[in-house]
Amino acid sequence: MNIDDLKNAWNEDDSYGGTPEISIEQKDKINLPLEKMRKNMRKEFWYTLMVFVFSFFVVAICNAPLKFKFYVLVLVASMAFVTIFFFSKFFKLYKELSNPALQTYDALNDLLVQFNLNKQYYLSFYVSFIPFLVCEIILVIEVVPWMRELDFVYILMILLGFVIGGASLVYLSGKRWFEKFYGKHIRQIEQLLKELKS
Repeated sequence: MNIDDLKNAWNEDDSYGGTPEISIEQKDKINLPLEKMRKNMRKEFWYTLMVFVFSFFVVAICNAPLKFKFYVLVLVASMAFVTIFFFSKFFKLYKELSNPALQTYDALNDLLVQFNLNKQYYLSFYVSFIPFLVCEIILVIEVVPWMRELDFVYILMILLGFVIGGASLVYLSGKRWFEKFYGKHIRQIEQLLKELKS
């Protein structure tokens, strides 16, 4: 068997037919939710930046003991470092959304895997703030005079209530925020991929 016969046999045996290309109409349908997601990522970055600037400003001008202000500033700075770590992960996805190589079914499928991974990062980001919440509650208990006079059991109940309630609230709000900003667009892309596959 010569080389030409091998090439012909290979082409005839290609059962998959190659990676399906995306038509111009499908590209337009995909680019719309991707661009909305990029816009939402930019908005979220600026919202987060404003929250931290506002937090530092409020702590700096509040009328509180210097020790309390120092502890709160350390907590806010630590939260900023955690936020920078997670935003570095989000930024990789942001760059990937503008990748012009998203022209095949496989590339979009890989992008969906990244969306699911980033959803886990996103929820982890919100859950990572629970220890900061606990530290802030402990600081408040230590600074507010009438709370220092409470019995240990009451303080423990307050702390547990805030941790359980705060953790639930943080987790649910993170999940809702993700759904509002990204979830519906991810589902649109999943639907387009199903159409492309069939």
